[in-house]
Amino acid sequence: MAVGKTSAREHLAQNRLSLGANTKEVAKTTHWSLRRDADAIAWLVLDRAGESTNTLSEAVMAELETLLDTIETMQAKGLVIRSGKAGGFIAGADIRDFSGVSETEAVEARMTRAHEIVDRLAALPMPTVAVVHGHCLGGGLELALACRFRIAVEGAVFGFPEVLLGLHPGLGGTFRLPALIAPVEAMKMMLTGKSVHTGKAKALGLVDAVIEERHVGNAVKAAIGGKLKRPRRSAGLSGFSLFRGIAARKMRSMAAKRAPQEHYPAPHRLIDLWEQHGGGEKEVMQKEEIRSFARLLTGETAQNLIHVFFLREALKTGGKGKSGIAHVHVVGAGTMGGDIASWCAARGLRVTLTDLDEKVLAAAIGRAGKLFDKRLYSKIDRRDAFDRLIPDFAGDGVRQADLVIEAVAEKAEVKRKVFKAVAPLMKKGALLATNTSSIPLSELRTAVPFPERLLGLHFFNPVARMELVEVVAHDKVSDAAQARLAAFCGSIDRLPAPVKSSPGFLINRVLTPYITEAFLMLDEGVRKETIDQAAVSFGMPMGPIELADRVGLDICLEVARTMKSGLDTPLPDVPDWLETMVAEGRTGRKAGRGLYEYDRNGEPRKSGQRLAPHPSMTDRLVLPMLNTCVTCLREGVVGDEKTLEGAMIFATGFAPFRGGPLRYARARGFAEIIAVLERLQEKYGDRFAPDPHWVKLPVT
Repeated sequence: MAVGKTSAREHLAQNRLSLGANTKEVAKTTHWSLRRDADAIAWLVLDRAGESTNTLSEAVMAELETLLDTIETMQAKGLVIRSGKAGGFIAGADIRDFSGVSETEAVEARMTRAHEIVDRLAALPMPTVAVVHGHCLGGGLELALACRFRIAVEGAVFGFPEVLLGLHPGLGGTFRLPALIAPVEAMKMMLTGKSVHTGKAKALGLVDAVIEERHVGNAVKAAIGGKLKRPRRSAGLSGFSLFRGIAARKMRSMAAKRAPQEHYPAPHRLIDLWEQHGGGEKEVMQKEEIRSFARLLTGETAQNLIHVFFLREALKTGGKGKSGIAHVHVVGAGTMGGDIASWCAARGLRVTLTDLDEKVLAAAIGRAGKLFDKRLYSKIDRRDAFDRLIPDFAGDGVRQADLVIEAVAEKAEVKRKVFKAVAPLMKKGALLATNTSSIPLSELRTAVPFPERLLGLHFFNPVARMELVEVVAHDKVSDAAQARLAAFCGSIDRLPAPVKSSPGFLINRVLTPYITEAFLMLDEGVRKETIDQAAVSFGMPMGPIELADRVGLDICLEVARTMKSGLDTPLPDVPDWLETMVAEGRTGRKAGRGLYEYDRNGEPRKSGQRLAPHPSMTDRLVLPMLNTCVTCLREGVVGDEKTLEGAMIFATGFAPFRGGPLRYARARGFAEIIAVLERLQEKYGDRFAPDPHWVKLPVT
């Protein structure tokens, strides 16, 4: 739950939506209502039928076009556009309309018509006011930009997330936003996809006023009465092509680091648009925006990222419902336990955090402060989060907790010892969860008298950035406990992936052959930088060597041992040098040294001299992951392809522009994947043997 959304709901819980006083209905459609108040102000309210969130579908836009006919003739003093939904203004376009489109000309025609409708709104002779609460994103923000004034209710959030779908704004945002605020700031919003809170939106000039809900009526009257004026702003240096050229070069350099053009063309197309047409006529920029948007939408990257969007939605659906969890007790204040505790506190839960070492506990509270400063918008929110996070050296919080999370060392005997200590103290009905990375729950459940309420809750590092959480079940756990824990994940803005207990569960099961193959390449004399580059060139966020250091070589060692002893799948022996490094304390990034050495900012020191990886090296790293994905489907470790695909993307960063491991495999062709695996098997051994389930998967 985003902080901005929480604030909006708090305001709206205390103050009902202001939709005009003493209004009389003028017109009503399926999704819109148009009313006129006693001051002759028209109120146009969007409340999309059958949906929890407002989006701009083709039907919504068509109805808006019809209502503009009425608005143009009703002689109102002004027009207010609002959402009738408590959750927010408009979340953007209806992504369902974008999925599967392939004809560029048809998209251009649809977008041209949509632009004509928004242009009519912008051209109305009366003052127009967008009153925004909650989320105002994508097409919703573009609709608000077409209004003369924007009034934000405290807690509103504004943004252009289209780049996350492989697109750029397509309903006028590329020219209306730079015309309203500083062009470089506008480009930053569109290129990063990051949202801005009300305070930043006001400072940028994106909104004209920030108010509480109870003041909406007066603010609207002030805007329409001419008492809410914004200063005129010139285009400044952005009107000169030389300036745009210099700024564009810098933008391209930054974009290339985050999103290589060959994988993510949208940011680079947006920069081209602004550089070439940003200082010219609006009509030219508009036409080029439509053309560029249509080409991006029908491209492979956008369609794959739209597929990823729906994978996220499917995982989010699994986290809906009431968990009944208000108090969390975390045992172990190390990196994972401390960060889990601080994240839960930031999301509104009461948290007690305990550890045997007071210094470790103090360090965790210090890290929490940094998280709160970065993620929470106001001093009040940060203060409240600190109030909810309670250092608990004595461990008394276990008695009141609805959920106890164990996050101690990745050793079965240590975890069982913790379970035996806390289980007798837990209140009736409370859940017990272990953050184990790979230990089968069958090895742990004997330590508790209530195995039906013991589950795995596997967060990934860093907790604040990694959205996915594996909810791990075993054959004695209850369905109700699984549902509660999944709902708990949803309540803290995390994506629950239900998996079955087995060595490594899903994610570490899939990552182990990826990392161990990299270790074998090291033994063969391949430079670590070259190995990592082979994976990064494919689209992974980092290579397997850096990933091993990030996870922790001690964790990698324990996972490898668990997998080796618990699976029939052929796996290489654990390298002797890995055991030596762990014994010496060279455990990776957290220790400042591992396979790489790390600077004070935690960045690996990599040699600038590296050989370009051979293409076959990428297959050697990536195809074992795909093969293991298929094995996990066959064994029922994960129940369906959507969960598998979503988990791989949101936990491992598997090249999102490829749409997921199996979508990539289908695009490449199952037959080719099997053939390459067989060649690798012949050359390197049975660890590359294709899983027999490949031939049973649907090819489309």
